[in-house]
Amino acid sequence: MNKIYTILFYFVLILLSVNTDAQDLTYSQFYEQPLLRNPALAGVFTGDTRISMAFRDQWESVTVPFRTTSLSVEYKLQPSKNNDEFTLGTQVTVDAAGDIRLRRTQLLPAISFHKSLNAENDSYLSVAFIGGLVSSQFDQTLAVFGDQYQNGTVTSNTSSQPLKATGYSYFDLSTGIAYSSNFAETGHIYFGAAISHLNHPIIRTSTGISTYILPEKYTLNFGINYPLNDRSKIIGYADYFAQNGNRQLLIGALYGIDIQKYFDANSYSVYFGSFLRWNDSFIPVIKMDFQHYSVGLSYDVNISKLVVVSNYRGGFEFTATMKGFLSYTSDVVKKLKCVNF
Repeated sequence: MNKIYTILFYFVLILLSVNTDAQDLTYSQFYEQPLLRNPALAGVFTGDTRISMAFRDQWESVTVPFRTTSLSVEYKLQPSKNNDEFTLGTQVTVDAAGDIRLRRTQLLPAISFHKSLNAENDSYLSVAFIGGLVSSQFDQTLAVFGDQYQNGTVTSNTSSQPLKATGYSYFDLSTGIAYSSNFAETGHIYFGAAISHLNHPIIRTSTGISTYILPEKYTLNFGINYPLNDRSKIIGYADYFAQNGNRQLLIGALYGIDIQKYFDANSYSVYFGSFLRWNDSFIPVIKMDFQHYSVGLSYDVNISKLVVVSNYRGGFEFTATMKGFLSYTSDVVKKLKCVNF
């Protein structure tokens, strides 16, 4: 236990010692989209199937809303004789924003291998890859340039700004590693690290004149689940990103209480908590688990320098997850647990 606490202390200390920002999209309930965090977190849950959805509506108080929708699917294959496992997954994300309806669509298949590290099957080392097509498009008829303004108003004149393309596509590849284990008999913990844009995708500008190499993003992940008693638990998460000199930290915790005795024999739990996107937003969260399903709702309270125009308003986020056993029941699969049940 002392070693666990020492590791946690230094992990949090490192995260808190950096400034934060980011370029790739992230969710406030980031723990509900594991493939976007780290492909090695695919399959780190109880059951053989998990389907997760997230919807985010942001910055409506400042500009045209940024809306992001994601769907991830994971399926574990039958364990081998030595209790090793494979997980197949797919991540789909649609990110739409701005006056010109800029839309980015990702379709990213994933594969993860889980190596059992002990005879009790309560510790696993996972290695994974995720990669696929990313497409970005915008509506050029909605674009307005400086030479279309006259006396402060927009005219119907056609801009002389050359637009040789209204979008681009590229192949994106990421990889990750994660360690998951039990501790203190009833607790669960994991650590992970990932590298995104491993193949350095090349993006061309709409004028066709210049190109831009998408820089690698480095990620650290952490999660812990510790039951306080037979009816309550504390769950904590942290993600740290570094990309092209920009950094971002998301950290927080949920307190969950089992309320099933007030209903019936099925499992019902309610979670309350909050997260912090460092130097950007404070995020209260409420979540409910019932049987094989869970739903979550959060709101970003903006605390960045943009607060002058945002008036502390950020955006809502909704998540829904289904997980359980689809085709078989296995004691080995039950051993491979996530910090979120």
